Amino acid sequence: MKKIALVIALCVGLLSRAQYIQVDSNAYSPQELIENILINSDCISNVTVTNVVGGDFSNTDQSYGYFNSAGSTFPFLEGLVLSTGRLQNVPGPNTSLSDDDAPNWTGDNDLELILNESNTLNATLIEFEFTTLADQINFNYLFASEEYQENNANTCQYSDLFGFLIRPVGSTQYTNIALVPNTQTPVKVTTVHSGIPGACEPQNEAYFGSWNNSNAPINFNGQTAVLTATANVVSNQAYHVKLVIADEQNYRYDSAVFLEAGSLLAGKNLGPNRLLSTNNHLCEGETLLLDATMPGNNTYAWYKDDVLLPGETNATYLITEPGTYQVEITFPNNCLAYGTLTAEYASTPEVYNTQITACDINTDGFSTFNLFDAEEAVTNDNYDLFITDFYTSQAEALAGQNPIPNPETYQNTAVSQVVYAQVESIFGCTAIAEVTLTVSTESLNIPVYYACYNSSETTTEVLLESLTESFETQLPANGQVFYYLTEEEAFTNTNALQSPVTINTSQTQTLFVKVTTSAGCFALSTVEIEPVVSPELFEDETRLYCLNTFPETLILEAGTLTNDPAYTYEWFLNETSLNITTPDIEINEPGIYTVNVSNPQGCSTTRTLTVNPSESALDGTATVTGTTVTLSVTGTGIYEYNINHGMYQSDNIFENVPLGSHIAYVRDINGCGVIEIPFNVFGFPKYFTPNGDGYHDLWMPVGLEDHQILTLRIFDRYGKLLKEFNTLASGWNGTFNGKVLPTDDYWYLATDTDGKEYRGHFTLVR
Repeated sequence: MKKIALVIALCVGLLSRAQYIQVDSNAYSPQELIENILINSDCISNVTVTNVVGGDFSNTDQSYGYFNSAGSTFPFLEGLVLSTGRLQNVPGPNTSLSDDDAPNWTGDNDLELILNESNTLNATLIEFEFTTLADQINFNYLFASEEYQENNANTCQYSDLFGFLIRPVGSTQYTNIALVPNTQTPVKVTTVHSGIPGACEPQNEAYFGSWNNSNAPINFNGQTAVLTATANVVSNQAYHVKLVIADEQNYRYDSAVFLEAGSLLAGKNLGPNRLLSTNNHLCEGETLLLDATMPGNNTYAWYKDDVLLPGETNATYLITEPGTYQVEITFPNNCLAYGTLTAEYASTPEVYNTQITACDINTDGFSTFNLFDAEEAVTNDNYDLFITDFYTSQAEALAGQNPIPNPETYQNTAVSQVVYAQVESIFGCTAIAEVTLTVSTESLNIPVYYACYNSSETTTEVLLESLTESFETQLPANGQVFYYLTEEEAFTNTNALQSPVTINTSQTQTLFVKVTTSAGCFALSTVEIEPVVSPELFEDETRLYCLNTFPETLILEAGTLTNDPAYTYEWFLNETSLNITTPDIEINEPGIYTVNVSNPQGCSTTRTLTVNPSESALDGTATVTGTTVTLSVTGTGIYEYNINHGMYQSDNIFENVPLGSHIAYVRDINGCGVIEIPFNVFGFPKYFTPNGDGYHDLWMPVGLEDHQILTLRIFDRYGKLLKEFNTLASGWNGTFNGKVLPTDDYWYLATDTDGKEYRGHFTLVR
C-alpha cells in the first residue's frame, strides 16, 4: 500500500515538476529499497540488509532513498539513489550547488582500500547479503557529480569515489564491480568524461552521458551513461555487497549514484564478450560453444539479437556468425536467469601468392633468401597485415607447427621451392600464402669508380648516388641499389652502407652491389673504388687590370703544381665558359676568372683568379678657396695626392697652401698612372726684404695667372700714395722718388678688371 500511495502522490506532482525527478527518504526502509526496489529475481534469495550509514541531518532528511523519474528525461523510471549530500538536493533543476555536510559524517576504509585512495568523508552506504541459484548477478547504474565541470580543468583532477563491493560471506577480500566496461578502471569523474580543451583529453568518452544545463532533471553538473555492474558468483553461495559513495578530500561538490529499480538480476556467465574493440573477437570461419549449464533440472531457451532461436533448448549453443546471443534459464522454482554474450567477427586476411628472387652467383639454382622480402607482395602492402612465420609445407602452416627458424637467411632446398607464409591481421586472424623461391642470373658491368681526393687527405668520401649513376642504365625499372662491405652482408641484407661512404686513400676498396626489385634480388655484383689524387693548384689569386692600358693584355695561369700533359683545362669568366682549354690565357677585361683542371680519371680542381679594375685618373681640377685647395678627379681607381712632389696623402684637401703657382700630382695606388693638375694660389705677400740678395727684393701680388689686376696703389701709414701700377710686369722695390724707404708697414689697394677691390698691408723689412 505504501508504494501505491507514493506513486499516486508522484503522479499528482507531475503537474508542477514533470521535468525533474522526485525523491523520497521515508517511503521505503533500507531492506525494502534492496529487496523490493533493486532486486527483481526469484533466483535471488535470503536478502538481508546488514548495515546502513548516511548523513545525520537531524531527522529532516537522509543521504539515500527512493527516486522516480516523474515523467522527466532521466533514463531510469525509478530506483535507489545514494548521495554524499542531502537527498532533497538531488532533484533538478541544476541551478544550485549541491554542497552538503553533516556532523561526524566520516568516510569508508573499504572504499579507500579497494580504490587505493585516501581521505574520504561523507560516506553513504548500504550493505546486504544474498544467495542466488545462478552464477552471475548484474544491475544498472548511473553516476552523477557536481565535480563534472564543463570547460574547467578541475574535471581532470578531482572526483568523489564510489564502489559496488562484493565478497563471499566469510571472506574479507572485496571486489569492486563499478568499473569502466572491459577494463579494471573504477568509474569516476576523472576516468569518464568527454575532455576539457587545453587541459585533458577525453577519457572513456563512450561511457560519458552528458554535461547538464539548468533544465537537467537532476541537480548535478554531469553524469555518465547507463552502465552495468556485473559480478560472477558461485551458485547457492552467500555473498556480501556494499554499495558505497563518499566525498574525497573535502565535503564540497557532492555526487550521487543511481541504481535502476528491478535491475539486480540473476544471470549466467557465458564468458567475456568477443569484441573487436577488446581484441577478443572471433575470426571468420571460427566457432564458439556457449555453455549455459546450471545444476538441476532446468530448461533453456536461446535468442540471437532478441529473436528466439526455434528448437535451441540445449544447455549449449554453437556460435557460427556475429550477433548478440542470450540464454534464458528456467529453474524448477520458476526463477529465471539470463546470460548474454556479444560475438563480433573479423574477416580472414586477404593474401596473395607471390615469388621472391635471390641472386645466384654460381648459377646452381640455390641461394640465400630473406623470406620477409615477400611481405609487401603477400599483403598487397596492407599495413594491417603482417607475416608471423614461414613453413615448408602447407599442412604445417595450417597447424602452426615447425616454423622455419631462420627466415631472414633461409637457403632453399629445391629449385623453385615453395614455402608457406602465415599472415596475421591486426585482429589476430590468419591466412596462408604461397611464396615461390626463384634465383636470378642477371649480371652488372660496373666500371671502376675513381674517388678523388687531395694529396694531404688519408680518407675521402664517396657519394653512393654518384656511384649508382655510373651504371644506372643497367638498372631495371623501380630497381633499388644497396651497397655492402661483404658478400655475406649483401646476401643477408644486413649493414647496408649509407651515403657518403668513407674510403681509405691508400688502397683500392671493393664494395658489393645488390640491386633489388619488388620480386627480390635482380643482380649481385662488385665495384672497385680507386682513390685518385685531384690536380693540385696554387691558391686563388687576386690581380689588377689598368683600364687605361686597354687593349694591352694580362696573362692568367691555371697554376698547376705539376705540369701534367694529360690535364685538361676549361676557363670561365663570371661563370660563362670562354671555350678556352689552354693552361693560361691573356685577358684585358676585369672579372672573376675560374679554371677547372681535370685529370684523365675525371678528378678536377678549380682555381679562381679575381681581376679587379683600376685606372689612372682621367682628368682633374683644383678648387682654391683662400689657401685651401680641394683636388677632384674622375676614374675607377683608388687615388692619392700630393702638391709639388710632397708626400702623398689619401685626403684630397690641402690647407695652408703657399701663395703662388703649384702643381698637384694624382696617382692610382695600384700603379695605373699619375696625372698633373696645375693651379695658383692668388694673394698679397705679408712682407718683402729689398736688400738686393735676390730673395723677396720686390713686393707684388702672386698667383696672378687666374686674376687680372687693373691697378695697384701703395700707401704709407699716413695715406700718402707711394706707388701706382698699371702693369704688374715688375714689383715695388721699396723706394719713393728714388729714396729708400725705411722698415715699416705699408698699405695697398688693388682693383681687378671686374671692379673687385683688395685691401691690406704688408711689412717692408730692411
